Amino acid sequence: MASQEIETLSNALARLPGLGPRSARRAVLWLVKRRETALAALVEALLAVKETLVECDTCGNVDTANPCAICTDPRRDSRSLCVVEDVADLWALDRAKLFTGKYHLLGGRLSALDGVRPEDLSIGKLIARVSAGGIDEVVLAMNATLEGQTTAHYIAERLEGLPLRVTQLAHGLPVGGELDYLDEGTLAQALRARRPVG
Repeated sequence: MASQEIETLSNALARLPGLGPRSARRAVLWLVKRRETALAALVEALLAVKETLVECDTCGNVDTANPCAICTDPRRDSRSLCVVEDVADLWALDRAKLFTGKYHLLGGRLSALDGVRPEDLSIGKLIARVSAGGIDEVVLAMNATLEGQTTAHYIAERLEGLPLRVTQLAHGLPVGGELDYLDEGTLAQALRARRPVG
């Protein structure tokens, strides 16, 4: 029988994506055996993130600085804006190093079943950001789900009439697939084959 503290740690880890109760227990045992090195480093890293984590006021990314490192990077093309559903999608696209512009995070996708309306997302902030000028292209990088495509069409309609090009990722993405789980080759092909919406 493990102590209450170890059980609490196992239960906390089991709530993480990809870890179940058995995997969490194995991780806890591994950490306990290496408590002077691995456990101490993990605790220190978690505390540092907890203390410094903020949401970027410009794009919605999660970082330790506001504005985030992507928004302040002078090498990025500020005339090109990629709209994504959540942080995992942004990180997946940025990890592939294929998009050199900046990002805008919606914070989810439209879903009538879940009660997610346009005002629940940062669509208004996106429209204001684009309307301020200086952006030539908006890439709608929504997941290839019904809700993702509904969100993309809604945004495309809201951007209609503004002096810019609205594109979306190619339909070569698997239906029902999520950006965070795709390999760099698939992401590269989707970005290269983006096309106008409508």
